[in-house]
Amino acid sequence: MKRSVPITVCGALKVAGTLRVPSAASSALGAAFSALGGRHTERACYFMGRGRLARRGLGPAMLRMALVVAAVLLTAAAAAAATERFPPPDFTSHRLPEPLSNVQALQPRAPVWDYLDVAVLAAALSLASYFALVKRWRRGLLGLSIASLAWLGFWRQGCVCPIGAIQNVALALFDPTYAIPVSVVLFFALPLLFTFFFGRTFCASVCPLGAAQELAVFRPVKVHAGLEHALGLIPYVYLGAAVLYAATGTAFVICQYDPFVSFFRRSGSVNMLVYGGCLLVIGMFVGRPYCRYLCPLGAIFRLISPLAKWHVRIPPDECINCRLCEEACPYGAIRPPTAELSADQRLRGRSRLAALAVLLPLLVAAGFALGRQTAEALAHLNPAWRLAERVYQEQAGAVQGTIDASDAFRNTGRPAADLYREAEGLRKRFASAGGLLGAWVGLVIGLKLIQLSRRRRRTEYVADRSRCVSCGRCFWHCPKEQVRLGLIPEGGEMRAEG
Repeated sequence: MKRSVPITVCGALKVAGTLRVPSAASSALGAAFSALGGRHTERACYFMGRGRLARRGLGPAMLRMALVVAAVLLTAAAAAAATERFPPPDFTSHRLPEPLSNVQALQPRAPVWDYLDVAVLAAALSLASYFALVKRWRRGLLGLSIASLAWLGFWRQGCVCPIGAIQNVALALFDPTYAIPVSVVLFFALPLLFTFFFGRTFCASVCPLGAAQELAVFRPVKVHAGLEHALGLIPYVYLGAAVLYAATGTAFVICQYDPFVSFFRRSGSVNMLVYGGCLLVIGMFVGRPYCRYLCPLGAIFRLISPLAKWHVRIPPDECINCRLCEEACPYGAIRPPTAELSADQRLRGRSRLAALAVLLPLLVAAGFALGRQTAEALAHLNPAWRLAERVYQEQAGAVQGTIDASDAFRNTGRPAADLYREAEGLRKRFASAGGLLGAWVGLVIGLKLIQLSRRRRRTEYVADRSRCVSCGRCFWHCPKEQVRLGLIPEGGEMRAEG
């Protein structure tokens, strides 16, 4: 037993050495043992770094007291060392930030910036129309595309967007309590106005979404004509659905599913980043997939652009039918010359048009009837409908537990019957809206069939006024244009044709 106590002291001091007690603590321990054991303490003390224990000198009682004193001094020394290594923070010079007043916290952006954006949009539309129709300058259109992408895309982060402004206008038309900003109205109206006079010059180099896809084109491939026409119906359906959800106050789906706004804002969900990235990758081989097969504003432009007084013309004067413009266009917007139809073909064409004219109202009626059946599916996106559905499921025991929305509703004290009546009103409203959406889809399909059955005579290659985005690729590759610019000598276009 006499040996076990000194060994315990030695073990404690070894732990102190492991903890790297500073020299001040070692001196304090040595002084304590000197006071307790006199000259014999030198033989009983453990010297850090040597590991030697004297086996004679101190008795058990003295060693126990030495252990207690050593533990106290060790704790004090370790605390002092920790204080030196990690000094406490000094809050004497720290000042808390002053809270913002309500006026400062809720102050909107100055209106001058909104009107500056409108001025930039008007200037860009004017330049795009001048470059495409007058100057016929492909490089100028490319430069303007980069500038529009920088300002309206990355600097303004894609908002306000003429595409998304469709929803604001729709909501303002159906909800008298909604006050639409003047700048949003101008962002929606200006591109339509320029399209009515000059064709789709907004798509050429002003729209940031179109500019991003224009710059991404690498090695475009031709899309089969049948697939092109079928996919071209999607923007009209998307337009109808976007107007429906905006008019009912449900959601702004165009903004919610904007494929490139996550890149413009350098933030967003992973799903939207992947979605936008996939469109850009596809756009390397299929020119402007969003513009051609998804954009709802492009659907409106397709209806207005054929009415434009001025539009892009491929050759500056006479077309030599070299087909270079058709090969250069990555968007399938070049129409080749047509052959002369025989009398029998013209007769069959008239009969086909008459049959489609009779079919058109039937398609509209069928679409209206089918659209009314989709009321609950369409209403599911509405938050009030989803809340009513959740509360009903909780009351019926169909789901376990509650969610924050249902708890918040119960805290209001409203009876569930009121929520169910509101949901029933939404169902009737979406039944009517769904019928109109179905009728719109039927009308689009019927008019598309009529358009495909028509045969227009063409003697030269021309740009399709509804689908041409005025990018300038066609006339840049035209040999007659190269002669006009002095890039090839007179008569060189004939060699290009051959």
